[in-house]
Amino acid sequence: MSMKQATTIDEVIQFLDEIIEKSKVEQSALGLFAALYREVTVKVKEGIQDGSFQNGERMEKLDVIFANRYLKAYYQYKAKEKPSECWGFAFEQAEKFWPIVVQHLLLGINAHVNLDLGIASAQVSTVEDIASLKSDFDQINTILSNLVADVEKCLIKIWPTLTRILKLTGKIDNFFIDFSMETARDGAWKFANEFVAVPENQRETCIQQRDERITEIARLVSNPGYFVSAVFKFIRLFERGTVAQKIIDMQMIEQKKIECAVA
Repeated sequence: MSMKQATTIDEVIQFLDEIIEKSKVEQSALGLFAALYREVTVKVKEGIQDGSFQNGERMEKLDVIFANRYLKAYYQYKAKEKPSECWGFAFEQAEKFWPIVVQHLLLGINAHVNLDLGIASAQVSTVEDIASLKSDFDQINTILSNLVADVEKCLIKIWPTLTRILKLTGKIDNFFIDFSMETARDGAWKFANEFVAVPENQRETCIQQRDERITEIARLVSNPGYFVSAVFKFIRLFERGTVAQKIIDMQMIEQKKIECAVA
């Protein structure tokens, strides 16, 4: 499988569509994060077009660099090459039975935001001007947080058993959403500001060190302790539909948002 790298935001969407369709055919959970990420990318594209970002040109450049890190990791994994450690861990979990949909999404978000977003942000900035990126950086994370919240609500519609479990457990899934999104956003911005000042000949070492730390977070998301893991396994046993159907459900986030708002 050839390595595909985008040059425009439209190509990012095109390549994500290809990954999603391939994942449906292969019944691969890799398509779950790809479907979420496609929605994020579409929202970013719309934001650029309607002037929501402070610097639309810089935002498209950032989006493409950001996406290409995911695309590179995906194609490396499919070619049985070694992607970054946190992406490799996330992709390996997609081959296993027990992770639930939310875990697949959070593993992807962990790798892409905690590692890739900081790097991409530094690559479109200098030490002098990175502060001007903060508003647009936060907006990307807001888009992602909102979409994950929509997914969470819609999962309750897809798997009614989840509603009862959440009542019994005090909504343990909220811990995962909050932990991932807030920690990832703040940590990624801190890392971007550190990484932009790292000399070129030291950047690879810096990335490897960051990658190792982010993989530790991935292990926590994958194995969050006995009680939470037991609840997630119970949820997993009641998940409905094939992997392909779950990916289709992910693709219908916007339509489902209207339905879920009524629930």
